[in-house]
Amino acid sequence: MEFGYIIAGLLVGFIVGMTGVGGGSLMTPILLWFGISPATAVGTDLLYAAITKGSGIFVHHKKKNIDWKITGWLAAGSVPAALVTLFILHHLHSDLQAINALIKQSLGIALLLTAIAIVFKPLLLKWGQQHAKSWFHLPAARLNGLTLVVGVILGAIVTLSSIGAGALGTVALFLLYPLISTSRLVGTEIAHAVPLTLVAGLGHAGLGHIDWHLLSFLLMGSLPGIYFGSHLTGRVPEAVLRPCLALMLALIGSKLVF
Repeated sequence: MEFGYIIAGLLVGFIVGMTGVGGGSLMTPILLWFGISPATAVGTDLLYAAITKGSGIFVHHKKKNIDWKITGWLAAGSVPAALVTLFILHHLHSDLQAINALIKQSLGIALLLTAIAIVFKPLLLKWGQQHAKSWFHLPAARLNGLTLVVGVILGAIVTLSSIGAGALGTVALFLLYPLISTSRLVGTEIAHAVPLTLVAGLGHAGLGHIDWHLLSFLLMGSLPGIYFGSHLTGRVPEAVLRPCLALMLALIGSKLVF
């Protein structure tokens, strides 16, 4: 079984490195397939995401690809939302069946939303750029408020499902900040995802939803997988990758929800 976890980490790391798709969208469903309970799968994957994305902050900061103001407004919404969500899970702690059912439903919905975001991302980005200088050019106060709201939504979704900080967060940010460059968008999303997944992951650890043995084997596979996958970025056409990934996530999400 340990070898299977290493292979899973290697596969997810490779795909993430090659496509940039959030690891949670792939890792959590794989852990459920291994028979891991939904609560443990989500909790373990949150810390897995925090560790694997942690090094990305330093790289993007060095390249000045992070807008810390946007990151701050997102975190101001997402971290408190994560804590509130954890508080609710804590009060459901005695009913593990209810927690697993809630997380399973949330995971399915998050996967379906992620699949939609992956398919329509190019159209959404194009639409955002077309309206960048018209009504999307919002006053700073209103823009900060909307960013805060996006953070709240992401905080709740990510804490319940470990999914959303990547695909959903990136699309939401681009619609709010259509003039921002792609590299800066990605860097900002990663800078926000790390503290969010860390807080949510540690909260799940406090609830006993972390399998540390499993986490160590996933990291053994994912770190070299990300390295090798990043060297193939752009070699496989996005027109092929995007529909395949979206279809896979939609099928898994539909199975969990329905």
